[in-house]
Amino acid sequence: MTAPTRIFLVDDHPMVREGLANMLQGAGFQITGQVEGVHEALRHPALPESELVIVDLALGEESGIELIKRLKERGLATLVYSMHECPDVIRKALDAGAGGYVTKREASGSLNEAVHAVQAGRPFLSPRAKKALARTLPVDTLTGQQQLIYRLMGQGLSNDEIARQLKISVRTLESYCVRIMDKLTVQGIKELRRQAIRDATTTPSV
Repeated sequence: MTAPTRIFLVDDHPMVREGLANMLQGAGFQITGQVEGVHEALRHPALPESELVIVDLALGEESGIELIKRLKERGLATLVYSMHECPDVIRKALDAGAGGYVTKREASGSLNEAVHAVQAGRPFLSPRAKKALARTLPVDTLTGQQQLIYRLMGQGLSNDEIARQLKISVRTLESYCVRIMDKLTVQGIKELRRQAIRDATTTPSV
């Protein structure tokens, strides 16, 4: 008889952790421990004994993305269970090393399926996560340098400040901005700045 997969839970909402633990135990998995934050997780004696860590991304003032990176360094598999359905957030989690991503609006069967997949070394995206990643937004068509400039604009930096930070001339920066405006079908640098700031404030930080 195969031993049950040993799972560690990290979520800053006690009721969510309790509900997850009950659901997973009912599905035949073993819960080794559960905590609300990054530092607690990394210090917990049961963490090294765990085969999979299920991580929420919003952990109070701490970042689930950073925890995923730390767990990857320790050779631990991670699965994200989060309310965030923003494509950028999902990509950040996967780039950090998460083996799968399940949104909290899915049916419970998705989480069980995800645990089996990630434990077997297969990547897993729940239906809503797949749908989110399938959406191609105009900003996704920007090159790496163009996206960096767009993000810096979203932080309110002036052309001079961005040029200094990227070590390019203001004229070169302006040529980048023209190409960004073409791709985003934005009329004028003022509108581009407004859109960049709006996108920066509506994308959740994790």
